[in-house]
Amino acid sequence: MSYARQSEQFAEQGYAVFDGVLKGELLELLRAQCDAFVAREVARMDAAGTDTLGISHRGRRYFANECQREQPALRRMLFSPQMAELCRATLGDTAYFFFDQYVVKGPEGGLPFSWHQDSGYVVGYGGPADHLPYLTCWCPLDDATIDNGTVRVVPGSHLRGIVPHAKREGSNDLAAEVDEAESVAIEVPAGSIVAFSSLTLHATGTNRTDRPRRVYLAQYTAEAMLNPGTKQLRRNAIPLVQGGRQVSFA
Repeated sequence: MSYARQSEQFAEQGYAVFDGVLKGELLELLRAQCDAFVAREVARMDAAGTDTLGISHRGRRYFANECQREQPALRRMLFSPQMAELCRATLGDTAYFFFDQYVVKGPEGGLPFSWHQDSGYVVGYGGPADHLPYLTCWCPLDDATIDNGTVRVVPGSHLRGIVPHAKREGSNDLAAEVDEAESVAIEVPAGSIVAFSSLTLHATGTNRTDRPRRVYLAQYTAEAMLNPGTKQLRRNAIPLVQGGRQVSFA
């Protein structure tokens, strides 16, 4: 499959949509694991005696991280030929798996997520300021619409470098200032992937529907990212594409 159009858009605008990449078995795999990871976050809140852990808020918004470490079945998607092909079209000839996460907005008022760059979170949480821009694959497990809080991006914002972010009280989001008139909302069916640079400014809206809005995030880097000072590995650096060829399988 040729992704020439998406590759050009990604380079110029910082994002691209890949239709129907995860239809069928891979989509069902991601859906099948989602509830268990939400339950894990609820249990963590119960154990801590709180309704808020970081940027997760009970019943309204959950972020469940590093899922493939607990459920290796997810690697069938993360290291699939489909993801290798998408990485080649966006990152180029070198790609390492970096991070995965379920993001679930609760029904009837699931919280929005503030404007930010993913690289802004890396720096905000002590990561290297000089890291190469990396790839986020935003994979909706349900049709993503404006009503349920789909992703919005600012085209071309990846060319600005890392912009200032500030922590917002209440939500605990790291947020950047954005002229929302410059943004576009991306509505896509389940099984599609919205791919964007870690420098692309993006946000998601409130879920106003009566059903949860489920998304799986997969991120890939063009380098093994190391923490400053210690030079220890940050998150993961599992090879997927090397020299333009897929080298890792699940």
